[in-house]
Amino acid sequence: MERTFAIIKPDAVRRGVAGAIIDRIEKAGFLVVGMKKRSLTRAEAEGFYAVHRGKSFFSGLTEFMSSGPVVVLVLEADGAIKKWRDLMGATDPAKAAPGTLRAEFGSSIGENATHGSDAPETAAYEMGYFFAGVELI
Repeated sequence: MERTFAIIKPDAVRRGVAGAIIDRIEKAGFLVVGMKKRSLTRAEAEGFYAVHRGKSFFSGLTEFMSSGPVVVLVLEADGAIKKWRDLMGATDPAKAAPGTLRAEFGSSIGENATHGSDAPETAAYEMGYFFAGVELI
Protein backbone atom coordinates (compact mmCIF):
# COMPACT_ATOMS: atom_id res chain seq x y z
CA MET A 1 0.00 0.00 0.00
CA GLU A 2 1.12 3.52 -0.78
CA ARG A 3 0.05 6.85 0.67
CA THR A 4 -0.33 10.17 -1.07
CA PHE A 5 -1.38 13.67 -0.16
CA ALA A 6 -4.37 15.54 -1.57
CA ILE A 7 -6.01 18.92 -1.16
CA ILE A 8 -9.54 19.91 -2.02
CA LYS A 9 -8.88 23.52 -2.91
CA PRO A 10 -10.77 26.67 -1.86
CA ASP A 11 -12.77 26.89 -5.11
CA ALA A 12 -14.26 23.42 -4.57
CA VAL A 13 -14.91 24.00 -0.87
CA ARG A 14 -16.53 27.37 -1.64
CA ARG A 15 -18.86 25.75 -4.19
CA GLY A 16 -19.88 23.02 -1.75
CA VAL A 17 -18.49 20.07 -3.73
CA ALA A 18 -15.91 18.79 -1.20
CA GLY A 19 -18.29 16.02 -0.12
CA ALA A 20 -18.84 14.92 -3.72
CA ILE A 21 -15.07 14.80 -4.26
CA ILE A 22 -14.55 12.75 -1.08
CA ASP A 23 -17.31 10.39 -2.23
CA ARG A 24 -15.51 9.91 -5.56
CA ILE A 25 -12.22 9.32 -3.72
CA GLU A 26 -13.75 6.54 -1.63
CA LYS A 27 -15.62 5.01 -4.57
CA ALA A 28 -12.30 4.90 -6.46
CA GLY A 29 -10.96 2.57 -3.77
CA PHE A 30 -8.90 4.95 -1.62
CA LEU A 31 -8.85 4.69 2.15
CA VAL A 32 -8.88 8.13 3.78
CA VAL A 33 -6.32 7.82 6.59
CA GLY A 34 -6.19 11.53 7.46
CA MET A 35 -8.50 14.47 6.82
CA LYS A 36 -8.72 18.06 8.09
CA LYS A 37 -10.64 21.10 7.03
CA ARG A 38 -8.69 24.27 7.69
CA SER A 39 -7.77 27.67 6.38
CA LEU A 40 -4.20 28.40 5.35
CA THR A 41 -2.49 31.65 6.18
CA ARG A 42 -0.59 33.26 3.32
CA ALA A 43 2.67 32.28 5.07
CA GLU A 44 1.55 28.62 5.33
CA ALA A 45 0.60 28.57 1.65
CA GLU A 46 3.95 30.14 0.73
CA GLY A 47 5.77 27.53 2.81
CA PHE A 48 3.83 24.66 1.28
CA TYR A 49 4.48 25.88 -2.28
CA ALA A 50 8.04 27.09 -1.57
CA VAL A 51 9.38 24.94 -4.42
CA HIS A 52 7.57 27.33 -6.79
CA ARG A 53 8.89 30.55 -5.21
CA GLY A 54 10.15 32.88 -7.92
CA LYS A 55 7.82 31.49 -10.60
CA SER A 56 5.31 33.83 -12.20
CA PHE A 57 2.29 32.01 -10.72
CA PHE A 58 3.58 31.80 -7.11
CA SER A 59 1.91 34.94 -5.77
CA GLY A 60 -1.47 34.18 -7.33
CA LEU A 61 -1.32 30.55 -6.22
CA THR A 62 -0.53 31.34 -2.60
CA GLU A 63 -3.15 34.12 -2.53
CA PHE A 64 -5.75 31.69 -3.90
CA MET A 65 -4.80 28.86 -1.53
CA SER A 66 -5.16 31.20 1.46
CA SER A 67 -8.47 32.66 0.20
CA GLY A 68 -10.72 30.18 2.00
CA PRO A 69 -10.94 26.79 3.68
CA VAL A 70 -9.35 23.69 2.16
CA VAL A 71 -9.64 20.00 2.97
CA VAL A 72 -6.28 18.24 3.31
CA LEU A 73 -6.21 14.46 3.04
CA VAL A 74 -3.88 11.51 3.22
CA LEU A 75 -5.07 8.75 0.91
CA GLU A 76 -3.98 5.12 0.84
CA ALA A 77 -4.27 2.60 -1.99
CA ASP A 78 -2.11 0.37 -4.15
CA GLY A 79 -0.20 2.80 -6.37
CA ALA A 80 -1.90 5.72 -4.61
CA ILE A 81 0.17 8.52 -6.17
CA LYS A 82 -0.51 7.55 -9.79
CA LYS A 83 -4.06 6.48 -9.01
CA TRP A 84 -4.85 9.86 -7.40
CA ARG A 85 -3.23 11.83 -10.23
CA ASP A 86 -5.26 9.81 -12.75
CA LEU A 87 -8.49 10.49 -10.83
CA MET A 88 -7.69 14.22 -10.63
CA GLY A 89 -6.97 14.60 -14.34
CA ALA A 90 -4.87 17.20 -16.15
CA THR A 91 -4.04 20.47 -14.39
CA ASP A 92 -6.10 22.40 -16.95
CA PRO A 93 -9.72 21.27 -16.54
CA ALA A 94 -10.34 22.06 -20.23
CA LYS A 95 -7.75 19.40 -21.10
CA ALA A 96 -8.70 16.90 -18.38
CA ALA A 97 -10.26 13.64 -19.48
CA PRO A 98 -14.02 13.28 -19.03
CA GLY A 99 -14.88 11.73 -15.68
CA THR A 100 -11.86 13.15 -13.87
CA LEU A 101 -12.29 15.41 -10.87
CA ARG A 102 -10.77 18.45 -12.53
CA ALA A 103 -12.91 18.01 -15.65
CA GLU A 104 -16.01 17.83 -13.47
CA PHE A 105 -15.20 20.29 -10.67
CA GLY A 106 -12.41 22.57 -11.94
CA SER A 107 -13.01 25.85 -13.72
CA SER A 108 -9.50 26.94 -14.76
CA ILE A 109 -5.81 26.06 -14.43
CA GLY A 110 -5.68 28.19 -11.28
CA GLU A 111 -8.96 26.98 -9.81
CA ASN A 112 -8.85 23.30 -10.60
CA ALA A 113 -10.46 21.89 -7.43
CA THR A 114 -7.71 19.49 -6.31
CA HIS A 115 -4.01 19.10 -5.64
CA GLY A 116 -2.01 15.90 -5.46
CA SER A 117 1.55 14.84 -4.79
CA ASP A 118 3.56 13.90 -7.86
CA ALA A 119 6.19 11.57 -6.33
CA PRO A 120 6.88 9.59 -3.14
CA GLU A 121 9.30 12.26 -1.85
CA THR A 122 6.77 15.03 -2.48
CA ALA A 123 4.02 13.02 -0.81
CA ALA A 124 6.15 12.47 2.29
CA TYR A 125 6.94 16.19 2.56
CA GLU A 126 3.36 17.28 1.92
CA MET A 127 1.83 14.78 4.36
CA GLY A 128 4.29 15.93 7.03
CA TYR A 129 3.45 19.57 6.39
CA PHE A 130 -0.13 19.05 7.59
CA PHE A 131 -0.20 15.83 9.63
CA ALA A 132 1.79 14.47 12.55
CA GLY A 133 2.32 10.72 12.21
CA VAL A 134 0.06 10.02 15.19
CA GLU A 135 -2.85 11.67 13.34
CA LEU A 136 -2.86 9.10 10.57
CA ILE A 137 -4.81 5.91 11.10
